[in-house]
Amino acid sequence: MTEFSEQYDVVVIGSGAAGSAAALEATANGASVLVVEKSPESSAGGNTRVSGSGWFVNRDADRAQVFLRTLNGPFPVADDVVEAWAQATVGLSDWMRSMGADVGRSGDFHTEPEYQELDGSDCYAGMDTIGGRMGDGLLYGFLRRALEERGVEVRFGTRATALVTDGGAVVGVDVDGPAGRSRIGARGGVVLATGGFSANPQMVRDYLRVEEHVLWGSPASTGDGHAMAQQIGADLWHMDNMMTITGIRGDDEFGHFLALWGAQSYLWVGDDGRRFIDETATPKHGHTVRSGRHELFPTRAFHLIFDEAVRSAGPLSPTPDVLPVGWNMLMKDTRWSADNSAEIESGMIVRADTLAELADAIGLDADVLVRSVETYNQACDDGVDDLFGRAAATLAAVRQGPFHAMRVTPLLGWSNGGPRRDGRSRVLRTDGSVIDGLYAAGEVSSTYSWRKDGGFHIADALAFGRVSGREAAARAAN
Repeated sequence: MTEFSEQYDVVVIGSGAAGSAAALEATANGASVLVVEKSPESSAGGNTRVSGSGWFVNRDADRAQVFLRTLNGPFPVADDVVEAWAQATVGLSDWMRSMGADVGRSGDFHTEPEYQELDGSDCYAGMDTIGGRMGDGLLYGFLRRALEERGVEVRFGTRATALVTDGGAVVGVDVDGPAGRSRIGARGGVVLATGGFSANPQMVRDYLRVEEHVLWGSPASTGDGHAMAQQIGADLWHMDNMMTITGIRGDDEFGHFLALWGAQSYLWVGDDGRRFIDETATPKHGHTVRSGRHELFPTRAFHLIFDEAVRSAGPLSPTPDVLPVGWNMLMKDTRWSADNSAEIESGMIVRADTLAELADAIGLDADVLVRSVETYNQACDDGVDDLFGRAAATLAAVRQGPFHAMRVTPLLGWSNGGPRRDGRSRVLRTDGSVIDGLYAAGEVSSTYSWRKDGGFHIADALAFGRVSGREAAARAAN
């Protein structure tokens, strides 16, 4: 018989939205719960802590099933997962309110579905947040307080190193913390809520095929849960799906969000100096339309070329009063200058009097870049972009010097794939059988195999966190 230094009904690994929801639900169902979190308290919470912190409001479970299947498109997930997701994402705001949360509808972001043209999108009623405000760690802060009020211990600085099995079932977890190594038993099971693998460069290259990226979220997202689950035979699903947005590398592995919300006299060129896409195509949580279909974007770095009108139109990365999200802003307290001057002075933005000089400064063929800009400017004059179909209303010529360039790097928000699970959050083996006592929720095993809408990731984490906590508590009681 396996010996443990201590025993709980449920052990949750990770303290973000999924882990907190699992712990809260298990506790509400009478289970004794321990949350182990590898990060110190000052930086715990994973991507939840620095996210937009909103969850989509699902007004109709039946229509939500249709919407999710349409979003997944050619990459379906099992019917029981779709059905459980559609049911479990209904009523999340009521659940939050029942614990004392001040829930309010976001009036500025995700007021309607991004994919409103898809069948089932009428289930989407907007996005709720704490206090009606985006980001700023508000959701994590509320969940942390909710755990404290219910007496749930979160053991910070404690890394889970391996799952403990007995007869093929998970019965506990090995951890390494401030007091050293120990083995903790879990009568009902272990919930993996360890986040994704966006901070694991090898996994990003192997699974996402992204050679160069910067982090939007937590540096703790290193794929720990994936490795532990695989070690005991777990299958994997949609490991190649993700969300990237346009980013700018800071002075380390973290990035700033590039938001071109001012003047539109800019274009994007690849390392060959040529345009390659409609620069204003709407980014929809990691996907954009290219050649008539949705594709993951961006997956590689490129150059932003712009003129003085863009430079003087406002900051190229949002300020905290507009969008308080991301590790750089919330955890490192970095700020983009209001007029982009600090970034020019630091060399993050390259400036030159002529386009040819700009090309030389960033290592592009001057003749090619000048022709690319001239061709683009002619399209602006004509009001028609025959190359990439950029809308006439967005076509603004790049003519007002001095000229500027900035390297745009994929800003990796989250990975989607992880241990395959069923609609009860139970992790599955490669033969489809259930690994008894092991559950997964949140980014470690996101439901989304392809497209997703605003507030979907937090909703998924809360929903399947609750499912996993409830299932583990029930198993402990039997």
